[in-house]
Amino acid sequence: MIELSHVTKSFGSNHVLRGVDLVVPKGQSMVVIGGSGTGKSVLLKCILGLVRPDSGTITLDGQDVAQAEREAFLARFGMLFQGGALFDSLRVWENVAFRLLRGPLRRPKAEAREIAIEKLRRVGLKPETADLFPAELSGGMQKRVGLARAIAAAPEIIFFDEPTTGLDPIMAGVINDLIREIVTEMGATAITITHDMTSVRAIADRVAMLHGGVIQWTGPVAELDATPDPYVQQFIHGRAEGPIAAVR
Repeated sequence: MIELSHVTKSFGSNHVLRGVDLVVPKGQSMVVIGGSGTGKSVLLKCILGLVRPDSGTITLDGQDVAQAEREAFLARFGMLFQGGALFDSLRVWENVAFRLLRGPLRRPKAEAREIAIEKLRRVGLKPETADLFPAELSGGMQKRVGLARAIAAAPEIIFFDEPTTGLDPIMAGVINDLIREIVTEMGATAITITHDMTSVRAIADRVAMLHGGVIQWTGPVAELDATPDPYVQQFIHGRAEGPIAAVR
């Protein structure tokens, strides 16, 4: 569904992506792993068209994303941001229904609220949560609201940016289970970026290892532990020694 071919991106002398090749099959959950600062977030921004690659092509269903009509293109995506990225001045239901209250997906306010409450239920939050403000929620609840917002408009493709960052192990497990269930239910294509190996094993169909600006390895999650690739083995086991140099 999504294909990247020889994608490069530099910021001044910082060469972040050096020729990324990646295929994300329709209806599958791809998890991109790699250390901090390896370009995982830049990769997502390039796919979304928020950052323009210096060279290479990115296609969605065979169409070059650079040529796509922006509103229609972005309407196909949902996004769960690393920090939640909820609007402090909006109530929870207004955050969830943000895309349904404006733009090409606009719905009547009452209908948008009903959809928001249904999505909140889907992520395990009670209807009375709808009228609270983000500051009144715990970190885990904010992450669930962000997930409800990501799926509110029934997107075909969902991006998850470090979905369990800042959560305790139990809540991280809850979020991982919700992501897996929801992606499967919706039949969505998903890309997750994370360095949390528990998340990788919980939500991935396929895994790609990004290092040095290229995809070092990609394959089914079931082959992750068995691959002899030294980059993957060092990363998944957290070894100090190996081809990935520690930043000191």
